[in-house]
Formats: sequence, structure tokens, C-alpha cells
Amino acid sequence: MSLFKQLSRLPRHTLRTIHPPKRTIGSVSAVDSSIFRTLFGTEEIRKVFDDEAYISRCIDAEAALARAQSRCSVIPPHIGSLVTAKATAQALDMDRLRRETEVVGYPILPLVRQLSALCGDEAGRYVHWGATTQDIMDLASVLQMKRGLEIIERLLDEVIVVLRGLCVRYRDAPMAGRTHLQHALPVTFGYKCAVWLSGFQRHRERLVQLRERALLVQFGGAAGSLASLGNGDDGIRVRRALAEELGLRDPPITWHVARDGVAEVTNYLALLGGSMGKLALDIIVMSSNELGEVSEPFVPHRGASSTMPQKRNPISSEVILAASKVLRSNAGLVLDGMVADFERASGPWHLEWVAIPESFVMAVGALEQTKFALGGLCVHSEAMLRNLHSTKGLIVAEAVMMGLAPAVGRQRAHDIVYEACRESIENGVSLEEELLKKTEVTEKMSVERVRELCDPVNYLGASARMVDDVLAVD
Repeated sequence: MSLFKQLSRLPRHTLRTIHPPKRTIGSVSAVDSSIFRTLFGTEEIRKVFDDEAYISRCIDAEAALARAQSRCSVIPPHIGSLVTAKATAQALDMDRLRRETEVVGYPILPLVRQLSALCGDEAGRYVHWGATTQDIMDLASVLQMKRGLEIIERLLDEVIVVLRGLCVRYRDAPMAGRTHLQHALPVTFGYKCAVWLSGFQRHRERLVQLRERALLVQFGGAAGSLASLGNGDDGIRVRRALAEELGLRDPPITWHVARDGVAEVTNYLALLGGSMGKLALDIIVMSSNELGEVSEPFVPHRGASSTMPQKRNPISSEVILAASKVLRSNAGLVLDGMVADFERASGPWHLEWVAIPESFVMAVGALEQTKFALGGLCVHSEAMLRNLHSTKGLIVAEAVMMGLAPAVGRQRAHDIVYEACRESIENGVSLEEELLKKTEVTEKMSVERVRELCDPVNYLGASARMVDDVLAVD
């Protein structure tokens, strides 16, 4: 007996046993929480990946398949338009679809039952012609990812515009560059912003490239061989026409168990999250009271504490940092999903159902938070300059060493400056003062030259030039 008939013969009390009476179910995730949802996503991206949107994309796939097969004369030429006109999400019984999906394990067979009935006897018999469940589910997912990437692209471009503005404005604003959280060498805040920007520029390039590799049409039938449409080239022609109908790329072979494209999209979102996480971590540390170099935009009560009225926590950066960790975790899930057995996986594919929607929601939410944090970022240039000078010239010890090296050799210069740095720290005086006590220094360099080398603002290297080079990238 077919599964269609088995489903139709399930007694009503059986379905009630499987499914308790309908009730309102609360959220179990921050992504969908009525409390946290605006921190971790937007309504725009949720509407791309919610249940109704997914089923609508499944219907789009079924209708496009019928149109492609009509064009290729695999089914009667008028059937494609009939299926397209009559197969609509609004006419579906979603409760029935939900119940039957639990029985079947996938939503496509229950969906096809309803679509076939909606299309009538003539057109209904051709719905899902030659296709398999994963064909339709993959197509729906790819269509969702296609739309999701359009939203990602728009927000990415907006973040890039904001970062470019910061680069220009603070191109020459000196600050302490830090390695291992210690003062290293002077840089400019514009340089730091340009480093952030360069990553987003590469993400823009990656996005253009991955569309060609990942947004692929899926139509292969039961085992991917398209045998349901015969041994000729009908299946290949239909697949090509289906790609044209949906605006997707036609691959040379079925990718049911070659999930690298899906993995690349999700890992792309993780890479994007990594760049946002790095930026957020920098802002969090720079906004600490001890540094006070930047602050997130001021909004009354944002970042407030229930017990400490003085607090102004970097909330957006904290949310971005959390989202970046979730994105990296989901990247691992889809990589596991790539390890599929034979011509149809026995499970790993299901991981994508969790990872893909959540990753898109998290990535879009993080981009919105990034745009907000950077768009109104309060940059305290005076604090940056004060921190730069706080080590009394120690941050430019390398400059002095390189200035002295031509006269005494690099290693000897290193030893002289190292000793001067030690004495500066122990005596609580500037590096300049200690250097001027040493005859090995004063015999080789003038006081003016020592003073020039000990001014951090004079040791910015090619920071400004590199900012310009990053800004020159389209």
C-alpha cells in the first residue's frame, strides 16, 4: 500500500494521539524569543526562513519544475501554467501538513498530496513529476539562501560604507597599537578601521564568488540519475530549464550528497561572523574605563545595570561576539553534514535544517548590530593620544633602536635601548631621559634626534598609506 493511502487511512484518534491539541508554544531559542529576538536577528531575515516561507519556496520549486517540464515537452505544455496558478501556499492546510510531516519524517510527500488536490485531476497528476523529496527541499533551501545572501550583501555594503567613513575621518589619529594586550608600536585609529574594512571587502569578494558555486539547481530524482525521465537527455534538459526558471546555476551533476556548496555558504557566514567578532572584541576592550578610547552610541538606558547606575555596557559588541561564536559552531555542523553515505544520506543532511536558518538570522542580526555600533561610534581621540604617551616613550623603543643601529650595530643598539627601557620603568621617568644619560647614545645622536625618535607620533610607518590603499579598493 502506498504511503499516500496509509496516511489517508490513519484514524483521526491516531493523529490526536501523536499530536496533542494545538496550543501556543513558547520559544526555546534566543533567535525566536519574543524577548531577545531583536538583539539576535531582524524580522526581514526571519520571514525568509520561517515555516511559511519555506513551504512557499517548496511550492515555487514544484511549480517551476512543472513549467520546466512543460517547456521541455516532458508533460503536456499547458500543465506548467495550471500548476503555477493553482498551487498556492494560502490554500494549504498547515495543521494537516504538520501532522503528516511528523508521520512521514519529511514535508514533501504531505505537501504534494495537498498540491495535487488543489491542481485538480488533470494537472494534479503531474505535480512532482520525476522528482524526489530532497530535490524539492534542496531547491527550497537554495532559494532561501539566495534571498538571504541578498540581505547579507546589502547590510555588508552598508557596513563597508560606515567603515570607509571612519577610515577617512581617523586616518591620521594616532593611538597605541597593541600586541598581547601590551603597547607595541603606534598606529592610527584609521589604520585599525582599515584593517577591519579590508576583511569586509574580502567578504564582499567571496560573496560574489560563492554564488556561482553554491546557488545550484537540484533535480536528480531518487538516486540522482534522473532515470525517472528516461535514458535520454530529457532529465538534463528539464534540469537546465528549471535552473532558468529559478535563477539558479545548472550543475553538471546531481549534488544530493555533495554538500560543499551548502557548507560554503554557512562557513562564509562564519567567516563574516569572525570578522565582526574581532571588531566587537576590539571595541569591548577599547571601551573599558582604563582605556576609554571608544564608546558605543549613546541610547538612554542601553547597557544599563540593574544595580550599578554608572554602567554603560557595550551591548551591541557583546551580542556580535556571541553571534560570531554561534556562527562558528554552526559551520562545524554543516561540515559534519558533508560526510554523507552513498547516493542519499541517512541523517547528516538534517543538521542543515538547524544550522542554515539560524546562521542567516544570526549573521544578519550581527551585521545590523555592527552597523549600529560603528555608525554612532564615539571615538575619543584625546584618550587615544593620552594612552599612547602613557608609557613615556617606551612604545617607540624600536624606533630608537633602529635609529641607533646604523652607528653601533643592531644587536648593540637593542641592548642599549633595552637597558634604557628597564631603567625608565624602574625610575619612573621617560625613555628619552634615560637615553640622554648614556654616552653611547649622545655621542652618536643629537638631543633633537633622540627627542624626535622618542615621540610616538613620529613613528607611524606606512599606516596612512595603507589606509589609502584599502580605501582605493572598490
